[in-house]
Amino acid sequence: MTPAVTAIWRHPIKSHGREALEAVTLTPGTTMPGDRVWAVAHEAAQADDSAWAPCTNFSRGAKAPGLMAIAARYDEAAGTVTLTHPERPEITLDPDREGARLIDWTRVLMPADRAASARVLRVPGRGMTDTDYPSVSIGNMATHRAVSQKLGRDLSPVRWRINIWLDGLAPWEEFDWIGREVRIGALRFAIREPITRCMATTANPETGKRDTDTLGVLNTWGHQDMGVYAEVTAGGSLALADPVEVLP
Repeated sequence: MTPAVTAIWRHPIKSHGREALEAVTLTPGTTMPGDRVWAVAHEAAQADDSAWAPCTNFSRGAKAPGLMAIAARYDEAAGTVTLTHPERPEITLDPDREGARLIDWTRVLMPADRAASARVLRVPGRGMTDTDYPSVSIGNMATHRAVSQKLGRDLSPVRWRINIWLDGLAPWEEFDWIGREVRIGALRFAIREPITRCMATTANPETGKRDTDTLGVLNTWGHQDMGVYAEVTAGGSLALADPVEVLP
């Protein structure tokens, strides 16, 4: 099997929904278009719309597992995001102008013992990824299957909130790419580091309930990593079935 792209995802509002894509155009030194455009700062956050801030400032699935069951559709022309959740009515809103509606919609999903969502932030030109550099996340479906096999049941890859999924590789092969460049379709990526996982991945993305010790099973390999962070070094279009090549 020739290694190739099998799925492309973006998450318009950080930790508040995912959206599958068939194709996207990426630019060097930037995050995926439409990915983590907005983030929901909680009441204890020390973050504003002037610069990137660490994930600890935001409402997220690690603390509020119910958020993991949100799906999203981002209408870039209209500037609106439509959100769905099994326990909430569908809602369409402009996060720049209707942050209060978003916070009200998610209120029942937020644990009472955690900092409450307070405001929606957007840093122009910068997706609010978990890295302090503009990153795109890449996952290996063979690695995902290895985790599922060790657990003895199928897991949805959506748990990992990866941007680009690849198949046709050996399990864990992506970690050998760190410090190297990879060509995917017309694009080139510099592979920077593994993605260390948190409690968000223990929640079922269909229900928003914690049901799997994903961190425990990862630790049987001696780490809590799944997927890698990469930087776009040569831009262009990316689409499903695009081939993958590790560069010398």
